[in-house]
Order: sequence, then C-alpha cells, then structure tokens
Amino acid sequence: MTRFDKFFALKAITLTAALSMTAGLALAGDNNISSDKILDALKPKPVTRGLSAGPQADPAVQAKEATFLNTVRNRSTRSLSTGEREQIAELAATKPKIDLEIQFDYNSADIAKTSVPSVQALGKALSDPALKGSTFVVAGHTDAIGGEEYNQGLSERRADTIKKYLVQNYGLNGTDLVTVGYGKTKLKDTANGADPINRRVQVVNMDTKTASK
Repeated sequence: MTRFDKFFALKAITLTAALSMTAGLALAGDNNISSDKILDALKPKPVTRGLSAGPQADPAVQAKEATFLNTVRNRSTRSLSTGEREQIAELAATKPKIDLEIQFDYNSADIAKTSVPSVQALGKALSDPALKGSTFVVAGHTDAIGGEEYNQGLSERRADTIKKYLVQNYGLNGTDLVTVGYGKTKLKDTANGADPINRRVQVVNMDTKTASK
C-alpha cells in the first residue's frame, strides 16, 4: 500500500468513527415523545353509570374529587400542604396519565434543550379538542441528590416552568393546570436515585366526566 493509499484509508476510518459517534449521541438524546402518544395516554377511559360491563362512575365520588380539585385549582404550587400533595397523588393513581422524561438542567428549573420537543408535543396534545374541559395535574420531580427541602422547592419550580410554557405558548387556561411538586419522594428509579430520569414531569388527566355515558 502506497503512502497515498494509507492516507485515504486513515481518513476513511476517522470519518466512519466520527459518524458512528454522532449517530450514537443522536440516539441517546432522542427521548422525546409524539403528541399523538401523549393524547392517547391522557384520553379518558369510557365509564358508565349503569349496570353494563366496564368501569363504573360513582357520582358521589366524582363530586368529592371535583370539590377537592377546586380547592387547589388556583393555588400556588408552594402553598399546597403535604396532605394535599398526597391526596392529589392518590387521586392521580387511578387517572389517565403519562410520565414524560422532560429533563431539566442540573440543579435548575430550566428545561433542557433536548426536551423542548417533548414539552411542545405536550402543549399540542393538551390543546386537542378530545381533551377539552379536562383538568390536568402537572407534577414535578427531582433526583435524589440534595436535601429534601431544596428538592421540594426545585420540583415545584419545575412544575411551574412547564405550566408557564404551556400557558404562554399554547394558550391553555392556567386554572386547568394544577401544579404540584414531590421533590425526591417519588423516584422513578429508586435503585439509582441520582439518575437524570428521575428529573421528570408527570401529567395526569384528572377530569374524566367528559367520557361518561
């Protein structure tokens, strides 16, 4: 092999390696989700009021939930008590929800650039007519690094950031978005508390009466 051939062979190897690294980085950062998937996850499940098969809607329970939601609807995130936060989590457990890996900069409430498409997809989904009239909980979470009090405040700021983005960019009604922070109390990966996937946002459709028959 001549010196000329060796030079171009080396250039080809270098270029191939660079392209492989670039592809790997792109794949690693591609954790965004489509608006259609968000919409499907948040659509109310059909409920009935009669004796037919399927989930049964209890008017008394629905009325109690609605009353509670109204008490937190226009509240600031930081004003929620521990009991109210846990009550929201309890109600959310049975509602249509989606856990979005919306990443934030470390030690910050700023949305990571790689996660902006996910927030935009969320805004598009929540603007869909199929979800009109629903009340949504936007819950912020942190990783396990740092103290409880600091992480609680950080999770609240992250939830508020998402709400502000949705209201400003998609014209959503702020009263339909209930924000809550859980700090590091509800880790997604309990075995790896410092993992970035714990710095996330969960969105829950709390209003399912639009699907009642």
